[in-house]
Amino acid sequence: MKIGELSSRIGVSVSVRMLRYYEQEGLLNPPRSESGYRYYGFEDVERINGIALLNGSGLTLAAIRSLLACVPSGSTPAPLCHALKSRIREQLEQIDRQVESFNKSRLLR
Repeated sequence: MKIGELSSRIGVSVSVRMLRYYEQEGLLNPPRSESGYRYYGFEDVERINGIALLNGSGLTLAAIRSLLACVPSGSTPAPLCHALKSRIREQLEQIDRQVESFNKSRLLR
């Protein structure tokens, strides 16, 4: 499928521009036709959904790039690797600290 079709299939707000940015950042590497069109498979939909999920949870694209080997893909789900679990745990701890800080600031009103 071409980039426009992929963008419309994803189901999250990932634009064509964002897909090109993911490619530029080394998160995607779609094959190209002789005329330069990018072609994506169904596994790319899963990969992009994983990237969007991790990015939405607060991970940077650089962190996601280093963890992509841990993101399950394909029809058979793979267990998350230790590095990804650890990074998610760290992110959750950071979010918990932020929530605690926000709650304390409410008391100051």
